[in-house]
Amino acid sequence: MTNGITTMLTIGIDLGDRRSEVCVLDTDGEVKQRFSVATSREGLEKKLGNLVSARVVIEVGTHSPWVSRWFEGKGHEVIVANPVKVALITKNVQKTDPVDAEFLARLARVDRELLFPIQHRGEQAQIDLQMIRTRDIAVKLRSTAISHVRGAVKSFGGRLSQCSTEAFVSTTRKEVPEALKTALDPMFVLIDQLTKTINGYERQVLKLVEQRYPEVERVSQIKGVGALTGLAFVLVLEDARRFTSSRSVGPFLGLTSKKDQSGDDDPQRGITKAGNRLLRRLLVQSAHYIQGPFGEDSDLRRHGEKIAARGGKRAKKRATIAVARKLSVLMHRLWVSGETYEPLRNSTNTPAKAA
Repeated sequence: MTNGITTMLTIGIDLGDRRSEVCVLDTDGEVKQRFSVATSREGLEKKLGNLVSARVVIEVGTHSPWVSRWFEGKGHEVIVANPVKVALITKNVQKTDPVDAEFLARLARVDRELLFPIQHRGEQAQIDLQMIRTRDIAVKLRSTAISHVRGAVKSFGGRLSQCSTEAFVSTTRKEVPEALKTALDPMFVLIDQLTKTINGYERQVLKLVEQRYPEVERVSQIKGVGALTGLAFVLVLEDARRFTSSRSVGPFLGLTSKKDQSGDDDPQRGITKAGNRLLRRLLVQSAHYIQGPFGEDSDLRRHGEKIAARGGKRAKKRATIAVARKLSVLMHRLWVSGETYEPLRNSTNTPAKAA
């Protein structure tokens, strides 16, 4: 680059599900070509397979992981832009796919940081993370099915026994009124199959941790963080060294508050909810456990108790988010350092008062 301007071709691509719009800028910033291409490996190979080394910019989306890897494999510099951050694109009143492609190219040509680039995980990590996501879908389907069965029986004047999710079929199937058996029996079959499927995914998680991701043991030393959450953490972050500071993990996962400060006005806002939604939810679940009746005495628990003690309508929720954020920072630190987790490492013991 010279004086901040790239000396190679710059290509902006607005990815569509079936076809994508392409804008090619030459070294002077003039539009050299515009065309559309099929959003497939075959389509890219046909139109762009022989392209000389270029800077390619695309937006985050369903196709961006494999498309970015395809271009990187061809030796191109690839920028994956965060569309939420690129207001020049999202707020453009003349917004069309070809226009978006050109804007992406022009922003990349001047300063890649204007695109707030993100880093896609590797192909193997994407495959393994998909297994966790599919398990999550199965869990949601099972919860929906169980709620439906309980609601159907309740609307008929009955009530099913309270029990664990795993024991739902064996405990409640015999309690369904005879008149509803024909309608609800298939649901019990579905719930039973989903439970077996979920158990299978959980065995796969343990297998992956043992065979491919031993670092999960480091981040899951904390009571309340299981193998599933630990594996999701490692797969989403993928490379612990990409963060220069462990404190950067909280914002990366959307666990820090939004800012809307102007002059003396600095209202309290909710968290940004940026980053991976599934991992954020798993961390919040772990935070609930840490603060719950089975959580051990620890720096994390005391941190949450201190925030909750301030009172207010949302004190407990703020405490849970704060614990989740602190938990993500601690997990990253354990991963990088390889240290043994000490629950009360940062707490000072208060000397007993003299009688």
